[in-house]
Amino acid sequence: MTDQQAAEGDDVIEIDQTDSRSAWPFIAAAVVAVVVIVAIVLGGLLTPAEKNVTEADRIAAAVRNYADARGRSEITPPPGVACEGFDEGKSSLTVQLGGLETGKSVEITKIENPMVDGDRAKVTVTTDVDGKQTPATWNLTRSGDGWLICG
Repeated sequence: MTDQQAAEGDDVIEIDQTDSRSAWPFIAAAVVAVVVIVAIVLGGLLTPAEKNVTEADRIAAAVRNYADARGRSEITPPPGVACEGFDEGKSSLTVQLGGLETGKSVEITKIENPMVDGDRAKVTVTTDVDGKQTPATWNLTRSGDGWLICG
């Protein structure tokens, strides 16, 4: 078989390699990704998480701070969690703890119905001390950006 015979029987397939691919789709995708990342970063900087905290969240934090400090502190009331002049002996938590004794674990199981009226608030708090759950209404007073337990 000669070269001419092979050429006659075979179909010659010509491959056109003149197609040029463009980098524009990749560049456009990269630009969109950068714009999205910049928007996310700017959104985080311009809207800090502290501004997204509600009054109910602040009240819940004050309640948890007080209960945690009350269970650990030898000072009644612990500094920075209760109003000045707060009478720990009249607190519903003191009754549940069996007196001014500290060192017992106080667990907050529910915080319900926070009601804010200006610089005063009330909330229903259910505490668990030694497996006994007791609901009570706690009074709070605004102190700067947070709240203090006042009864």
